[in-house]
Amino acid sequence: MTAQLDLRARAARQAMVIEAEQLSPAERAMAIETWRGRMVNEYVSSRVFAALVPQLIAAEIDPVIVGDVAAMVVEEIEHGTRCAAVVIALGGEAVAELPPLADVPTHGDVEPLEAALRNVLSIACLSETVAVALLTAERDRTEPAPLRATLTAILSDEVGHARFGWRLLDLLAPRLTPALRARLSRYLAPAFQTLRRYELDNLPIGATPSPAAQAVGVCDGRAARAVFFHTVEAVIVPGLEAHGLAAAAAWRQAA
Repeated sequence: MTAQLDLRARAARQAMVIEAEQLSPAERAMAIETWRGRMVNEYVSSRVFAALVPQLIAAEIDPVIVGDVAAMVVEEIEHGTRCAAVVIALGGEAVAELPPLADVPTHGDVEPLEAALRNVLSIACLSETVAVALLTAERDRTEPAPLRATLTAILSDEVGHARFGWRLLDLLAPRLTPALRARLSRYLAPAFQTLRRYELDNLPIGATPSPAAQAVGVCDGRAARAVFFHTVEAVIVPGLEAHGLAAAAAWRQAA
């Protein structure tokens, strides 16, 4: 039986009005589907941070940082709720089937610190950094004030999620031996492959949405792909290289 996500009750507490009379019926349907998809993605992202908490504890990470990550679980659920409110405001139902959810890797073949860092790299330094760039680009072309406010609130949290990963690399620098850095560098190749596959699967190339549709969140796949590649090549790869990881070679392997 397929699990269902129903955020109607939670979203009702964040009622908003979006003026979108300029949208055609097809464009409105696209916008609803876009925000419903984001509702699901944001909500299920909470499980990633929830799984990271015990890994950080096992790796003897500062409890303050562990507490910050625990708070990110709630933030992702709130992001899903905010997106659900947009779905309702556009005339849709904040209900969707949940996709099959893969387990967050435990990396039981390595020591706790390395296991935690693998997921921190994948989640924060890669995925969340890309999310910040994509959300910034989308927020900048969004027009209705309630939508801009929604994206601004989500973006603020996502910036914190990405910074957490980069900050942790700085804090753990004394514990990162040359051998550990080499192993993490090798891990980056499959991590980049997973990131690339996920983003390209979710940023399809098709007809460019009208300006009206883009203004309410319908994605221009070509533009978003350009943002993705630029973020990896100009931000993530240099950032990881600065931390002693062979990210450039790993990214080339992922191509």
